[in-house]
Amino acid sequence: MTQPVTVDFIAVDADALATLEGRIALFVGDDGGMDVLAKRVNRLTRGAVQRVLDDEGWKDRKAGEIVSLAYPQGMAAKAVDVVKLDRRADQDVARKAGAALAKLKGKGALTIACPRLKSLTDVALGAVLRAYAFTDHKSADQGAAPKGVTVMASDVEAAQAEFAPKAAVAEGVFFTRDLVSEPANVLTTTEFAARLQALSDLGVEVEVLEEADMEKLGMGSLLCVGQGSVSPSKLVVMQWKGGKDGDAPLALVGKGVVFDTGGISLKPAQGMEDMTMDMGGAGVVAGVMKTLALRKAAANVVGVVGLVENMPSGNATRPGDVVTSMKGDTIEVINTDAEGRLVLADALWYTQDRFSPKGVINLATLTGAIIIGLGHENAGVFSNDDGFCDAFLKAAKSENEGAWRMPIGPAYHELIKSAIADIKNTGGRPAGSITAAQFLKCFIKDDMPWIHLDIAGVASRAEAALHPKGASGWGVMALDRLVRDGYEG
Repeated sequence: MTQPVTVDFIAVDADALATLEGRIALFVGDDGGMDVLAKRVNRLTRGAVQRVLDDEGWKDRKAGEIVSLAYPQGMAAKAVDVVKLDRRADQDVARKAGAALAKLKGKGALTIACPRLKSLTDVALGAVLRAYAFTDHKSADQGAAPKGVTVMASDVEAAQAEFAPKAAVAEGVFFTRDLVSEPANVLTTTEFAARLQALSDLGVEVEVLEEADMEKLGMGSLLCVGQGSVSPSKLVVMQWKGGKDGDAPLALVGKGVVFDTGGISLKPAQGMEDMTMDMGGAGVVAGVMKTLALRKAAANVVGVVGLVENMPSGNATRPGDVVTSMKGDTIEVINTDAEGRLVLADALWYTQDRFSPKGVINLATLTGAIIIGLGHENAGVFSNDDGFCDAFLKAAKSENEGAWRMPIGPAYHELIKSAIADIKNTGGRPAGSITAAQFLKCFIKDDMPWIHLDIAGVASRAEAALHPKGASGWGVMALDRLVRDGYEG
């Protein structure tokens, strides 16, 4: 598994700046005022930092932009990176600045030298998140491991305490990214379950329901998806009990289709290799559970993920088949490529039936339609409860993870009525992401606060500020923030 680069906080030491190797980052605001460390570097480099600030282009630079002084005279450092950042810069700008430094850092050392920066630990977090690289299957010699990040802090103990929960978030994000990045021949349903079982080492209670267990529970909807694969379907239940005894948990439910061919409704060959990420919802749930355990969250949270592989075979579910869910509703399978909602239907009902949670949030790379509607900037958010939804949207905004609320309603339910069963698993092309959400709502009990997050566009995407191209880990930070703000105490 990919480990985040280390972050070490040390006391301010201006005398050490001359001999530090790697890169040294200084931060200067719009006013061009230098702190004591920047002034020391400026003297060592015979005014090079001041010349950067005197340049007419400095004032036109945006917050977080960097001017690099390569191999500065009078210093052992490879480079001095002068970052335009106000001392009171907000969290998002600070993280992006840290990420920009990480791109320049490469595998070398980085020293962040601006102890008076309000968002110092967010700069460090941004650097850690952007330094992610999935190299598990590269056979070439990767050389030495990346060197860590050193942060000069005016109060080392306070900075360490402030960064600790952020370090837990980074580990959760990396866990999610690793899971989403793994090829399907490695991350089988069995291997996925094993990696989740390892969370028990952190204090998470983990159970794995096998196919026989799910058959007894009547999970015909979930089981029909994986019946064409040789990989056994599984339901993994993870409980973090950090809150009060008897206090109902918040429930997170994830779609874990480790590979999606579309089944008998076979997908086109072009781009099918990307379907290794169709377990992204389960990956986010796993990452959140790891984060909560690492930071010892004072909340009760249960994570439930349905792990299946959707393959065509002589035993695969056919379009036109009718299956019976754990709830008892019958479902006409119109399209076997609309499989994620079939997995979630039983996982959602099981979670509510067993745990009676305070609220349920499910995550899934569910529809291509949400990408058409929202692109890769926002996840689609569907909910039956305004207060619950607003709390999540606030948490997502706080962590700068794009999320946009979408509608549901009775008119959309008309599109998934079946002539031969209670409902059908797709309503066709019109409002495709909405009818998928409407289908899931059929498996939410009355008065149960519920949010459905369609993360098809954000789970894996082009390079962004805090991650390289590929798995983003979207949702781990937002859901951790939701728990911290609304469920701990």
